[in-house]
Amino acid sequence: MTMQQTTIPWQITQLGAAQVSCANGEWALTLPAGSAAGYHDAQISDYESRRDFHNTPPLRLSLAARFAGELRGTAGFGFWNHAFVPGERGFRLPQALWFFHSSLPGDIALAKGLPGHGWKAATFDARNWRFLGLLPLAPLGCLMMRSRRLYDALWGLGQGALGVQEALLDAALLREYHRYSIDWRAEGAVFRVDDTEVLRADLAPGSRLGFVAWVDNQYVIVKPQGHFGRGTLEVTHSQSLHIRDLRIARL
Repeated sequence: MTMQQTTIPWQITQLGAAQVSCANGEWALTLPAGSAAGYHDAQISDYESRRDFHNTPPLRLSLAARFAGELRGTAGFGFWNHAFVPGERGFRLPQALWFFHSSLPGDIALAKGLPGHGWKAATFDARNWRFLGLLPLAPLGCLMMRSRRLYDALWGLGQGALGVQEALLDAALLREYHRYSIDWRAEGAVFRVDDTEVLRADLAPGSRLGFVAWVDNQYVIVKPQGHFGRGTLEVTHSQSLHIRDLRIARL
């Protein structure tokens, strides 16, 4: 195995009252206390627009991270296709490989047997042929999923079509620095925390994606039964994501 580290000009996004800083090799992405009236997003990425996506497998993302504060909204780091952002026009069927945190009332309940909130390792690929083939049947499928019996029997097919694979992580990891990595290959992805494997996904997006690390105050609801919603939350106390030793390298 050979590795070549990429040289990356990081893009900084500070929406609302969000703040991004870097000192002594440590990034701090911070949301100060504020109301739910607006959207606040502290973010670094390796792209300015979707045209700039350049990450493709085989690739390794590695970094050390910790969080501070209550984490009201979403936060995380990894690769995605910039599917949607509050205040921006346009929507793309989402693709992602990332470590992702969502707080209540957020409820992205697409992995059978796992809650729709919490700290997770996760993959998502709604642009693959399996999901696109089922897309015309989505309205009927959502109605069928409201039956517990049909959900138990059939949602595994829907989850597989969406390329959703998740592992719920211990929330205690959030408070101290830990090492995170994603090995992204054409045949899947391996997620590790402190060099211990936490998720082995046998499917992963194959198209170009952008790196992103962020903390914001939005919540999102996506459930198989056709329940969708999003909004912004009050940040009662300052909350932040701290990152160091960030590397993206070819495998």
